[in-house]
Amino acid sequence: MAQVKVESRIDPMEILVGQQAGITLTVTTKEGQAVEWPEYKYTEQISPGVEVVDVTAPDTSRTDGGQLMLSRVYTITSFDDTLYYLPPMKVKVGDKAYSTRQLALKVLTVEVDTLHPNQFYPPKPVQTPPFLWKEWAPLFWLSLLMLLIAAAVVYLYVRLRDNKPIISRIRFIKHLPPHQKAMMEIGRIKAEGFDTEEEQKEYYTRLTDALRTYLEERFGIQAMEMTSGEIIDRLKQEEDLTKIEELRQLLETADLVKFAKHSALLGERDRNMESVITFIQTTKRDDTPVIERVEPQLTDSERRSKRSRSIIIGLITALSLAVAFLFAYVVWQLTQLLI
Repeated sequence: MAQVKVESRIDPMEILVGQQAGITLTVTTKEGQAVEWPEYKYTEQISPGVEVVDVTAPDTSRTDGGQLMLSRVYTITSFDDTLYYLPPMKVKVGDKAYSTRQLALKVLTVEVDTLHPNQFYPPKPVQTPPFLWKEWAPLFWLSLLMLLIAAAVVYLYVRLRDNKPIISRIRFIKHLPPHQKAMMEIGRIKAEGFDTEEEQKEYYTRLTDALRTYLEERFGIQAMEMTSGEIIDRLKQEEDLTKIEELRQLLETADLVKFAKHSALLGERDRNMESVITFIQTTKRDDTPVIERVEPQLTDSERRSKRSRSIIIGLITALSLAVAFLFAYVVWQLTQLLI
């Protein structure tokens, strides 16, 4: 069975009046044993004349034999110069109480040379600070102004180097999903009417163009450059034949109207438009509008004239000189204050 071992040591053994020493209390026991430490309140005397000023939390480690080693430090002090014998400290491990050995603490006083009292001086009065804020405030604000001017110089230089305007007007363009653009165009076609026979060609041209544009953006096919038959063959790979058959009738009717002077009935035109709307609604994707950030691209005619560039170069030069002057002035004032 593992043996319980309780030890204590004091460091240092000699202190001056008011200084502190530490009593390290160590308990070595097997794991699972309850340990009750001696408890002291702040400034409670462990012995007449010796006060406890701090107690650390238990620190745990493991020995080579597998036992637990617990330690705790009791910080003590004294204000009377004498030799103190500290009583044994009692620790309860499990159901059994253990005592440490007796310790000694020697408290020394500060030697005072009463034969030469002139070497001691009274407390010094309140000292004037080495500098005042009112002396440093101008340098602080001048330094801040110097940094702002330097930032302006860097900004003007970058804009001049990149040949960009001093203030850029940035536009944000909202890109609508393909089905929304197609439905907007169909709405405009409906609003314009195209009721007469003379307007049939323009009606079918705009309706098929809206459909072809939607097919390009939705399915990624070059519908504007393909024939009606090529479009139908390409769509057979994407959609079901029922919807494609309706588009076939629309495209064939449009080709007849545009190239063979075919005259379509009003009801036929309405059915063709409904076929396009149905196809768009059933094949659309729920994409959200995309907002694109567009910076203006300057043309040669918009580039800055030689005179304007000269003015900016002169401004950069003047501001740079101001920064150099402020920097030299601040450094000179700092040397004057610190000397």
